[in-house]
Amino acid sequence: MRVALFVTCVNDTLFPRTGQAVVTLLERLGVTVDFPEEQSCCGQAQFNTGYRRETEPLVRRFARAFHGYDHIVTPSGSCAAMVRDNYPRIGARALAEGRDRGLASVATSVVPRTYELTEFLVDVLGVTDVGAYYPHAVTYHPTCHGLRMLGLGERPRRLLSAVRGLELLDLPGAEECCGFGGTFAMKNEAVSAAMGADKARHIEETGAAAVCTVDNSCQMHIGGTLSRMGSSVRPVHLAEILASTEDEQW
Repeated sequence: MRVALFVTCVNDTLFPRTGQAVVTLLERLGVTVDFPEEQSCCGQAQFNTGYRRETEPLVRRFARAFHGYDHIVTPSGSCAAMVRDNYPRIGARALAEGRDRGLASVATSVVPRTYELTEFLVDVLGVTDVGAYYPHAVTYHPTCHGLRMLGLGERPRRLLSAVRGLELLDLPGAEECCGFGGTFAMKNEAVSAAMGADKARHIEETGAAAVCTVDNSCQMHIGGTLSRMGSSVRPVHLAEILASTEDEQW
């Protein structure tokens, strides 16, 4: 099976090891991974800030970059949700305004092929035990886009529960937002920081050595808050846990 990796801006610029972990994991499962170099931002930051028309060229670029692939896999619940939930809205709005009749079909063409990593593993490959080994106590924070827009449900926890050596600890208030929200963290700094502090406190209460998510943007916010608190809890993307083996720890 051949898939395309959509690595996302945050991972490309700040967390490249997450993309590398996805490739390591998928190749271990017998999947051939391509990296279309034409890919760029999916447009989530622009769209969420109100620049809808400026997002439209990025929709077209995304569809062009990933043309011909049966599956597009991304280690980001928020970017997967942007494509699946907002691309059709962008295309439909342009059509309704009579500006770009072709954008609607371009936008919807990528929707059924775009998967967040845990969806791809569980729903397409049909696996929960990926052969991972991670001998640490871990708690899982379900990020808002993965929880509410993609409906990832128990997929991430099922994958984590199958990792040898891993002790999965429940997170109090798990479904509460960590406070990142992209530009929300900049426009509403005090509220964002307070929400992050609540999340970090709950993470500390678990006694976990590591906290994981399916979004490095939220992971970055949580990790920064934990660091400022002097916490020893390590933030780690779920892909890096699943890529870990007895021979190689990520």
